[in-house]
Amino acid sequence: MAYPLRHQDLQVVEAVSAQAAAVSIAVSMPEGWQVERLSPGLGAVIHGVDLSTPLADASLTALRQLLLKHEVLFFRRQTMSPQQHRALGAAFGTLHIHPVFPSVPAIPEVMVLDTQQQDLKDNALWHTDVTFSETPPLGAILAARHVPPCGGDTLWASGVAAYEALSPSMKVHLEGLTALHDFTRSFPLARYGKTSEAVARWKAARDKHPPVEHPVIRVHPESGRRAIFVNEGFTTEICGLEGDESAALLGYLFRHVTKPEFQIRWSWQEGDVAFWDNRTTQHYAVDDYRPHRRIMHRVTIVGDRPFGPGGRSA
Repeated sequence: MAYPLRHQDLQVVEAVSAQAAAVSIAVSMPEGWQVERLSPGLGAVIHGVDLSTPLADASLTALRQLLLKHEVLFFRRQTMSPQQHRALGAAFGTLHIHPVFPSVPAIPEVMVLDTQQQDLKDNALWHTDVTFSETPPLGAILAARHVPPCGGDTLWASGVAAYEALSPSMKVHLEGLTALHDFTRSFPLARYGKTSEAVARWKAARDKHPPVEHPVIRVHPESGRRAIFVNEGFTTEICGLEGDESAALLGYLFRHVTKPEFQIRWSWQEGDVAFWDNRTTQHYAVDDYRPHRRIMHRVTIVGDRPFGPGGRSA
């Protein structure tokens, strides 16, 4: 049975349609580049790009435009060194140094994810990187250094596509809410405090990153698109709600944003590189390849303080 939309719902639909038209993103493609779109929601493979060489300003601009349009970009058969990896990330902004994970020797901006050296269970859940920071990352560039013979895929989900699929009334309800993001949710002392040195490092990271409040619906600072900005990895509660109300609403949003309709799944080959917009996406590293080894390098680009539809940060 179909129900008629109320007048205020029609106004919201019209406003969202106008917004969608306003954020259409044009891309000026460099010669030789080709784009292979992976799904209606997000994701594209970019062919004809060598990330090991410094990119011209026009190429960097094209990558920014493609990132805004597709949210996750993939590049096959790359041969970047850690130094080149760092230089590529630095071309898009200041690089973040993770408070917990190790890095390449003498290159602290290049984080190492190695299953023979670390327990990476905190990556095997849906999360947006470092939202426990007041200024979560703009994006991250992940390079596959060693992959298992099968398995070890990574999934991404679009917070933009998930937001756009909400009912008009739910959008209105969520756009005035904020949520708390907590470092300790994915980095508990029980797992990251095995030695006295590790305990000291964990406590320093926790003290530097107390729980922080962000809007539940984030407005992208470049495209203007709106996205669901809560994640299972770090979001602990919706501010101003009773505990059971918060848990119910977060549970719904965690399930909604990770529906298959809003996802892509990438099967890694050595040399693959992924570049994702951390402002609008979540990802999940599938932990199905033990006892085989998986080594990834990541650089993370510092972002800005999230703001909601009202134009204010939390």
